[in-house]
Amino acid sequence: MSEPGVPRQVPWREGGSTLDVLPVAGVLGANASGKSNLLRVMNDMRRLVLTSFRLGVPTGGIERHPFRLDDSSERPTRFEVDLIVRGVRYEYGVTFDDDRVLSEWAFYFPKGRAKLLFDRNGDEVDFGSDARRSSRAAFDMLRPNALFLSTAASSNHRALLPLFEWFHRHLLLAEVDTQNPRQAFTAQMMEDPERRAGVMALLRAADLGITGAIRHEVDPKAKERVAKALRNLAGETDDSESDFNIELGSLVRLTHHSPEGDLPFPPEEESLGTLVWFGLVGPVLDALDRGVVLLADELDTSLHPALVRQLVRLFQDQSTNPRRAQLIFNSHDVTLLDADSHSLGRDQIWLTEKTNDGATNLYSLADMKPRKNEAIEKRYLEGRYGGVPIVSWTEFETATQLVMGRTRQGQ
Repeated sequence: MSEPGVPRQVPWREGGSTLDVLPVAGVLGANASGKSNLLRVMNDMRRLVLTSFRLGVPTGGIERHPFRLDDSSERPTRFEVDLIVRGVRYEYGVTFDDDRVLSEWAFYFPKGRAKLLFDRNGDEVDFGSDARRSSRAAFDMLRPNALFLSTAASSNHRALLPLFEWFHRHLLLAEVDTQNPRQAFTAQMMEDPERRAGVMALLRAADLGITGAIRHEVDPKAKERVAKALRNLAGETDDSESDFNIELGSLVRLTHHSPEGDLPFPPEEESLGTLVWFGLVGPVLDALDRGVVLLADELDTSLHPALVRQLVRLFQDQSTNPRRAQLIFNSHDVTLLDADSHSLGRDQIWLTEKTNDGATNLYSLADMKPRKNEAIEKRYLEGRYGGVPIVSWTEFETATQLVMGRTRQGQ
């Protein structure tokens, strides 16, 4: 289990008890076992909530990404989330196919017992007693391919706005393809004098030789590309209003110590690890500051394991994470399993494994019931818990010999 003090006690109903919520979940598994897709599915749900009404058209259908290795394209997609917003628990879910929303529901627990917000079955919606008038106003605008949650938020539905706002502002995805916009996000944070000091402190703490940062003026076209990248990072489209106040007349170049003083490096001369760290600092500090959920794909890419452990610790430690932000990440860094590092508890470690049909099986290490003093890192690499690739030296050797044999024949 997790170390004492790691789980956060989160109130979930007025005047009631609390729930123990973990601040970090790490997902490990073989390549192509579904680790990245797990995070992307969460982001797909966010995008659907934010855009299905605002950007959809009546005949446009619904964008989705069904499992492609069987006939699941014929089956509906189902999303469901259980979360706590402003001290109140919510349950929300939706099923849909390529053309329309099939069902959608939302409950909340203001006094500890479930109360219906709405329950949709196709074109019919059953409204709860709270804000019934607002619900009917939203129903008049509802399209078959739009979520009722998205439609209701557009009409300022007071009972559903907290749920919509959680998707809007409290769920962020940092994946490999967003490295450039994440660097732009960090650069924008440095435009704020109150946040610049924290960014610089975390950049220096990584022992990458960074001594400072200076502004680098860019032309208006480059500035617009940065603005577009920031909108994409926020899961928004080019015609939407961004969450950020984009007034970037400059980007940032990092400086390093030289005999002549601090020397700014252009990005192409920085190490990949430095750029990755720079792209993570902004989203990490922003998540900790606002108490949101950060989804980090391939957290360990080009980073030393010591840096990955420190990033995880920022979310684990209550002194650096007082607002109960959460980090959900995937990684191949098995040192996080080392009991001596105290990085993750067994209930915070999740594994992905491909089934025979190519689907993903997600399960907790705690379900494997490892012994208290078990060498988890070693046994994981041995395949005792699953979640590792099944590889054969013979196959590698045969493939190499086939190439070498063809080369010799061509000589």
